[in-house]
Amino acid sequence: MTAKMVAFDTTSALSNLPLIDFVADYLKAFGVTSEIIPDPTGKKANLTATIGGGGAQGGIILSGHSDVVPVKGQAWNTDPFETIKKDGRLYGRGTADMKSFIAVALALVPEFLAKPLRTQVRLAVSYDEEVGCLGAPSLAKSMATGSDAAPTIVIVGEPTSMRVVTAHKGIRSFRTTVTGTEAHSSAPDSGNNAIMHAEKLVSFLRGLAQELRGSIQDPEFDTPFASINVGRIDGGTAVNIIPKTCTIHWEYRPLPGTDENEIIERFHAFTRDEWLPAIEAENEIIKINTEAVAHVPAYEAEANSPATSLALDLAATNLTAKVSYGSEAGIFQGAGFSTVLCGPGDIADAHIPNESIAISQIDACTDFMRRLITRAQAS
Repeated sequence: MTAKMVAFDTTSALSNLPLIDFVADYLKAFGVTSEIIPDPTGKKANLTATIGGGGAQGGIILSGHSDVVPVKGQAWNTDPFETIKKDGRLYGRGTADMKSFIAVALALVPEFLAKPLRTQVRLAVSYDEEVGCLGAPSLAKSMATGSDAAPTIVIVGEPTSMRVVTAHKGIRSFRTTVTGTEAHSSAPDSGNNAIMHAEKLVSFLRGLAQELRGSIQDPEFDTPFASINVGRIDGGTAVNIIPKTCTIHWEYRPLPGTDENEIIERFHAFTRDEWLPAIEAENEIIKINTEAVAHVPAYEAEANSPATSLALDLAATNLTAKVSYGSEAGIFQGAGFSTVLCGPGDIADAHIPNESIAISQIDACTDFMRRLITRAQAS
C-alpha cells in the first residue's frame, strides 16, 4: 500500500485528486463511504471516511497529509515515485513523510471492519501541508461540525519514529521585497540598489537569530530556541545593471507558549525606525513590502491530554518528545480536538534525495494500529 501511495506524484504544486480518488475507490470496495472536500480551485481535496462506531461520541481521527515536497534538483538514485525495497528499507518520495502512515491505516481497513467498532474511527487525508497546512483548517472544521457526532481525539501520523510527540514549534514564513531603481552599473548614483539595501535586512535577521539562541530555552527540543532561516533570495537582472528588486524568502519557528508575533514585529520596527531612515539620509529611494506567506500554529498538548494517554498506550511506551518541525496538530487542537503526533519514519529521512523508511517502522505502526482496533472494539 505504501508503494501505491508513493506512485502518485502529489508534489504540492500538483493536484492530489488522483490519490484522493484512489483512496475513495479503495474504501468504497469495503463499503466505506468517503466525503471529499475540494479546495476553492477544485484541483485539490481533503478526504474523510468513518469506520464503525455508529455515530458514538469520543471517536478517533487518524490524520495524514497527501502532499510531498519536490524532487527537482535532487540527486535520486532511483525513480522517486517508484518504491524500491532494499536492505530493510523502502525508498521513494513520501515513504517517510508521510504516506506510510496513511498506507498502514488503509491496509488495515479489513481488520477495522472485521468486528463492529464501538468507538468511531475516522480517516482524514489533507492537501498542501508542506506549503503551510492549507488544507487542514477546512478539514478540521468539517469534522468538528459535521452531522456525525464529532470525534474528540486526533492522531497525526507525522514521522516521529513512533515516538509520542506532545509539542512542536510554529512556523511563520514571509516574503520581503525591496524595490529600488534600475540604472547602468557605471553610474551608481543614478540608481537605487535593491540588493545592497536588502543585505542589511538579512544581516538584521542573522543577528536576531543569534540573539534568540541565548533567550528563551526549552531543552526538550532538539533545537531549544526559536530559530530564523533565510531560505532564498531573488534579485537583479545582470551584473552591469543596478538591480531594481530583491526578494527575501524567510521564516521563523517560535516555541509553543511564546509570543508568535514578536519576531515579525521586531523586523517591522527595525525597517521603520532604523533601516528606512538610514536610506533616506543617503537621499536614496527604496520601498519595502513584507507579505505573510504561511502560518502554522505551534502545538503543545494540554494537561492530562486524552490523546497523549491513548497514544502512549498504543505505542507501548511512557516517554514523550518535542520536535522542531511543524505539523497540522495545532490546527486540529485549535478546532477543539485533543491532538498528538505519532507515526512511522524518521524526520531526518524526509525531504531529502533517496527518502526512505525502515520497514521495521511500518511494522511498529501496524502494531500500533492493531492495538487501536482492539481498543475501538472494546470501548
